[in-house]
Amino acid sequence: MTVTTVTKNVEQATMTIVAEYSASPARVWQLWADPRQLERWWGPPTHPATVTEHHLAPEGIVRYYMTGPDGERYHGGWRMISVEEPSRLEFEDFFADDEGGENPDLPRTRTVVSIDEQGSGETRMTIASFFPTPEAMAQVLEMGMEEGITQALSQTDAILAEHHR
Repeated sequence: MTVTTVTKNVEQATMTIVAEYSASPARVWQLWADPRQLERWWGPPTHPATVTEHHLAPEGIVRYYMTGPDGERYHGGWRMISVEEPSRLEFEDFFADDEGGENPDLPRTRTVVSIDEQGSGETRMTIASFFPTPEAMAQVLEMGMEEGITQALSQTDAILAEHHR
């Protein structure tokens, strides 16, 4: 089972997605820590991701692009704030130009990922997104963020089922 809830609070400009897995926190952590696994799920199925830089450490940068069905590339990145393996990530998520530089015309989002053991081999992953304003949240949601991340997360069960070191 992957996504269990999506909660939006427009007044507080937040969206929280909860997913549950039959895997250990260390295994779920690898979805983020291994760039080859990350690129297999970060984009929705119609827009696969390619990770071009992956430095998952405080003050590190992750850069990627998603390729649409028409071949157009959509660039983005994360500025890492904190990394607490295997339980927590915090980063600023930004839209980027073709060279990977931040696009100042689109809003940044602060994202907190929590990976929590639930017992009996189950793990809950919570992805909380904090937008600068309700208007910024509306803009990003209109661009398909909720559908995109939900579809992207639907790909994680198959990756977790594989045996990785």
